[in-house]
Amino acid sequence: MSRRDVIRMSEAEIEAFLAEPGHTLQLATINADGTPHLVAMSYCLQDARIVLWSYAKAQKVVNLRRDPRLTVLVESGQRYEELRGVQIGGIAVLVEDAETVRRIGERITEFAGGGEVAMGAVPKMAAKRVAILVKPERVISWDHSKLLGAY
Repeated sequence: MSRRDVIRMSEAEIEAFLAEPGHTLQLATINADGTPHLVAMSYCLQDARIVLWSYAKAQKVVNLRRDPRLTVLVESGQRYEELRGVQIGGIAVLVEDAETVRRIGERITEFAGGGEVAMGAVPKMAAKRVAILVKPERVISWDHSKLLGAY
């Protein structure tokens, strides 16, 4: 068995990892000139898929309207034997329905550990935002703890 096969996470492990609180997601979109646009985002899971939200006029949303391809990365660990991560390449589905955006905003805020003040701000923020659903096309994962100290 290859090392790659050893460290790959199962679908259940991926979902459990992504559901752990405290992670920040890196979102890469494509600028008009072809260069990457990379930003850190809060997220949550909906039906085992990553969901984000952002201001409708943000550069990442402008990019996704023009070209819906994206890559997201969630990772953790400091030392080699602790490194875990999931990279998903796929297509963004933008959702602009105000009620859906508000509900997703509440879930993201709760998952990110937002308190009462943050939750109270969601309805006002939702009026200017869109939700971004990540439709996966390829998933890469790793969990170096599966190496059991063998490098």
